[in-house]
Amino acid sequence: MTSPARRAFRAMREYVNDTVVRWRSGTREGQLKVLAAIAGLDVAFLAISLYDYSRMPISGFYLPLLLGMLLLRFWPLVSLVSLTVVFGVITVVDQGALTPARTTSILLMACSISLILYQASRQRSGLPGPLGQAMLVDLRDRLQSQSTIPDLPAGWRSQSAMKTASGINFAGDFLVANLSKDERRLEMVLVDVCGKGVGAGSQSLQFAGALGGLIGALPPIGLFGAANDFLLRQRWDDGFATAVHVLVDLRTGEYSILNAGHPPAMRWDAVNGEWGVDGARGLALGIDERPEFHQTTGRLDLGDALMFYTDGVVESRTRDIGAGIEWLRDVARPIAAAGLDNAPRRILALVTEGGDDRAVLVVERRA
Repeated sequence: MTSPARRAFRAMREYVNDTVVRWRSGTREGQLKVLAAIAGLDVAFLAISLYDYSRMPISGFYLPLLLGMLLLRFWPLVSLVSLTVVFGVITVVDQGALTPARTTSILLMACSISLILYQASRQRSGLPGPLGQAMLVDLRDRLQSQSTIPDLPAGWRSQSAMKTASGINFAGDFLVANLSKDERRLEMVLVDVCGKGVGAGSQSLQFAGALGGLIGALPPIGLFGAANDFLLRQRWDDGFATAVHVLVDLRTGEYSILNAGHPPAMRWDAVNGEWGVDGARGLALGIDERPEFHQTTGRLDLGDALMFYTDGVVESRTRDIGAGIEWLRDVARPIAAAGLDNAPRRILALVTEGGDDRAVLVVERRA
């Protein structure tokens, strides 16, 4: 490829990339460029239709309309629809008398245009469907990046697994984690927002953002107090959440647990080969202005571990939470005795009923 051709190709590529970036940001300039491109396609279809209707019947104008629905905001889409309607009228008039087939095509296109405009008007973000979805997914990914547990110092391992009840990627269960700069203090909060599906998912996104900005900056009691105030201010219909907080000193193995209405944490005793139930208790967040929390402390020796989970793991229609906790102790015992490899995923695989979101978190001091 010659040097001028190479420069032209590079300039074209940069132009296309710039147009895509502007389109993704929803700017007016980007929308006008996309509108011009689709309108050019409309003009080409009109020319083919006027030349030979059999090669491009009126139904061919569906393609520009669908592209507009995917790529354009509402008002640019209205402009494209208006242009398409004019071109469709020109095509029909050029063909003379209406046949039953053409009449049916016109009616179907009119119905399609109505549905396309209605769907576009329902996009509350003001962006086309794919862009609105991409923005929401990006927000979810940014917030869920806070759930990624940092690499821990030698001798420690943390594992987590989550599964939604509805199969969608937005859940009411989430985890927020923070490792201090000196890598001595590991702080984590496992939360279960009341509700299921998209409603709980959107609330958990907001709540995760609030907790992610506070974790590590406040002591555990202060963190739960601020989280409780945040939920009370939201005035959601189901505006409460359960949570469990753990703070671990990675040098000494000492830990503290704070519980706000959450299922009790468990501690694996490597010497006795048993899971013990932690005694931390407290009121769920978002219910009372001055909730009481009771904190427990302990120390992890080599081979010991802590396990946290949401109620979807232990509670079901046929089993209350007390029986569920005993079930979890029984199924987690051989898993812990074998070394806790992939323990959260293996435990979730044993949960037979999927009526609620569920999550498991394990922190282990390795021998």
